[in-house]
Order: sequence, then C-alpha cells, then structure tokens
Amino acid sequence: MKSLFEELGGTYTLGKDGMYYPNLLVEETDQRPIEKWGRMHREYLKKRHPALYQRLMLNGTLGRHLADANERAMEMLENLMAQMVRQEGITEQFKAEQPMEWVGRMNSCRSRAEEIIMEEVINTL
Repeated sequence: MKSLFEELGGTYTLGKDGMYYPNLLVEETDQRPIEKWGRMHREYLKKRHPALYQRLMLNGTLGRHLADANERAMEMLENLMAQMVRQEGITEQFKAEQPMEWVGRMNSCRSRAEEIIMEEVINTL
C-alpha cells in the first residue's frame, strides 16, 4: 500500500540510521538576481523574523521576495541620488572644475541614500 506522498509522486531515501526520509525539493522559478540589497534583506529576515524567513523558504517564495526587495532598493537608490544631486547643484561642470569635491559630495549623497534605503526597504517586512 502506497502512502499519499508516494501516490502524488514523492519518493523516499533510506538513511544510514535505517529510516526512510522524503526527498523534498523546493522549486524556485524566479531567476532574478539577488544582489547586495537582497542579501542584506535576507540577513535581516534571518535575524529579526526567522519564522517569516522559514515560511518564505518553505513556500519557495524567498527568492522572489528577496529579488523584489533588491529591485525596490535599486530603483529607490537611483531616484534618491538623482534628487539629491539636483538639490545640491552637483553638475558635470562642477565635476570638471573640482573633481575631488565632486567625489566627496557624491559619496555623501550615496551614503545618505543608502541609509534611507536601509530603513525603508531592507529593515522592513
């Protein structure tokens, strides 16, 4: 007599201890990259919300969730940088005239934008 698991196509593997263990595979269909921001969000979920992390992983939706967070963060970084550069009057002419000052101001804008992203995208559910 087959178990329901076997009737649905499941298989078992015999362990060294003589017990049969189900062969479970979680199929992740989303192939979008999980870059810096997605990895940071994964660490946040692991540390602060382990139950949610486990649920997403078991449902097979963790990759999609992390890729979505990564894309939101990248888009937000691009928009914030454009706004800050415009507000501070950082131009190509300024870059040509004072390159070291330009680098300092751009780094400052990027740091502030990344802090905002950490609070609004990465360290949230």
